[in-house]
Amino acid sequence: MKDFQHHTPPLRLHHGGSALAELPRELDRLGCRRAVVFCGASMARSGGGLERVAGALGERLAATFCGVREHSPLHSVEAGARVLQECGADAVVALGGGSAIVTARAAAIVAAEGQPVRALCTRADAQGRVTSPRLLAPKLPQFVLPTTPTTACVKAGSAVHDLATGERLALFDPKTRAQAVFIDADLLASAPVSLLRSAGLNALAMAVEGLESAQGDPLSDALLMHAVRLLARGLPRLEAMSDDAGLRGELVLAAILTGQGTDFTGGGLASVLGHAIGPRCGVANGIVNAIVLPHTLRFNGSHTGERLWKLAASLPTCGGAACANDPLEAIAAVEALLAQLPLPRRLRETGLVREDIPAVVAQAQADFFLQRNPRPVQGGAELAQLLDACW
Repeated sequence: MKDFQHHTPPLRLHHGGSALAELPRELDRLGCRRAVVFCGASMARSGGGLERVAGALGERLAATFCGVREHSPLHSVEAGARVLQECGADAVVALGGGSAIVTARAAAIVAAEGQPVRALCTRADAQGRVTSPRLLAPKLPQFVLPTTPTTACVKAGSAVHDLATGERLALFDPKTRAQAVFIDADLLASAPVSLLRSAGLNALAMAVEGLESAQGDPLSDALLMHAVRLLARGLPRLEAMSDDAGLRGELVLAAILTGQGTDFTGGGLASVLGHAIGPRCGVANGIVNAIVLPHTLRFNGSHTGERLWKLAASLPTCGGAACANDPLEAIAAVEALLAQLPLPRRLRETGLVREDIPAVVAQAQADFFLQRNPRPVQGGAELAQLLDACW
């Protein structure tokens, strides 16, 4: 009998055409009267989602912070924290994709703790053990209005990027998990297909990594396997059915399942490379994930083969006992799924140049996700070889 613990955080989720209408009631449930909305420039445009959210909040809206930027840069997080402090906020509403949600969470941590991000982030000690400091200050409740299928909806971690150094600074505080998530049909309709696809690919890579992990359990497996089913079903149909609200909502639900499942398994090498390359090249992490995922699956194969039946069982392109019993067939099914999508196939198509590979290797080695990879990475040479194969 396998030893494991599975403690599921609470989740209040509203899904459908009237989801946004439930936002005031959720705020009132916690006595929140001064909410700050975090979003990017596209949501703030006339006729964008911000107008609808502001209308729903009414007098509960204290301020808006429209300075969200892709990959949650440090300066944006610090500016958002100042807005929370200056207006006496008692709630945070994140409107948009993963960057909006992460920026809102990180800003709430910085505003409450009153310290620089570097003093609050996860770090490795002299022995290489990764630890997260306990962030004890009470945090403002988070209310999430996603417009893309991002796992950030249900996470407690927030990755902030220092543009000056290229570092990824990870913050973790369970008190910043969303109090409620609202999957609203009209807000989902605002996202272009390219963003839906890249966020969905990031969720797919994370779900696959969760199924590769030895840390999973039957409950997390169930979440991740169904997430893969929904993503494998939905991503190929996205171009032709871009106006289908049900499909968009299904992809967001898949990302939420992935976020919940990977709380118990962690990430892996594909996520690590996305973290290192995406911000460097100005591309979405999910695009990088899609390029490297077949390679990382093969790299890990010697340590994950007996677990890949779960991946095979979740993919519609992988049928029959032969596929379920052959790890290489499961990996080929992932490649077949990705081949259906209009994506770059090599890292050089993202703008990565060979001269960047040593810096990417160094950043990847410092990423705490790497410790959860099923196959231990034996030094930078292995990573450089893998990147060369993807380039």
